[in-house]
Amino acid sequence: MVERRDPMENEKNKVRSAAKVLGVLSVFQADEPELSLPEIAARAGIDRGTAFRMVHTLVSLGFLRATNDNKRFRLTLKCLQIGYNALMGSDLREHAFPILRELVPEIADAASYGVLDRDDVVYIVRIESGLSLSGFDRRPGTRTKAYAAALGHAMLAFLPRQEQIDRLNASHRTKFSERTLVGLEELLKRMELVRSQGYAVSDGENAFGLRTVAAPVLDADGVPVGGISLTITSERMRMESFIERATPAVLTAAKELSDAVKFSFSRLADGQFSISPTFLRR
Repeated sequence: MVERRDPMENEKNKVRSAAKVLGVLSVFQADEPELSLPEIAARAGIDRGTAFRMVHTLVSLGFLRATNDNKRFRLTLKCLQIGYNALMGSDLREHAFPILRELVPEIADAASYGVLDRDDVVYIVRIESGLSLSGFDRRPGTRTKAYAAALGHAMLAFLPRQEQIDRLNASHRTKFSERTLVGLEELLKRMELVRSQGYAVSDGENAFGLRTVAAPVLDADGVPVGGISLTITSERMRMESFIERATPAVLTAAKELSDAVKFSFSRLADGQFSISPTFLRR
């Protein structure tokens, strides 16, 4: 029997330049926040020419900043935000669960918290009661295409225009139902509407017989870090009635999570953020 090797362990599958870049970022420490090029090269184990090119690339991308004399460099908050996003992904799950639980079944048959992953929506939290549509599965970890879902529209709408185009074009857009929008121009017009009103709606576009209202979870810069959606079966009530009933609830839920994101990031930026022992044990 031939033993299959984990592709992650195969050196041929690794990009050495990426490892070197991360090595450069990793040499900065709290007790020595500023380093010169020779110090960076020595600590990262690379030659000075490579260090020079990598450092100046990282400066141009906003991950490093030069001191006034251009002789020393330090990490920027952009690096901090990457780590913060990873932390908040887990924290928001915990925040979202009780918020969604209060909305099902009183307001909706199902409530979800999801995030964008390239051109997909990934469901992170799902509370469901009485949603009996055969073959419809939105358990945590499942995916659907962002172009075809109200939850995807709610997040895509708050991205820059070109990023919307790039993510929409990354999908082979086919109809999930006869109501699914697949044309780029009509989808971009939908994004404009969603952004102007602050929420997205879907009446059978992602799955026939389901009605959804969704809103984005935004960080302090207005960038979507997730989204909340409420869904019912079409038998429960008319679309207009559901929008009227569900929109205030989904906007309130999304705002509560957005405020949690902004508060956590402000604490992080002020150096007051700490990781709890419970988080470290997960």
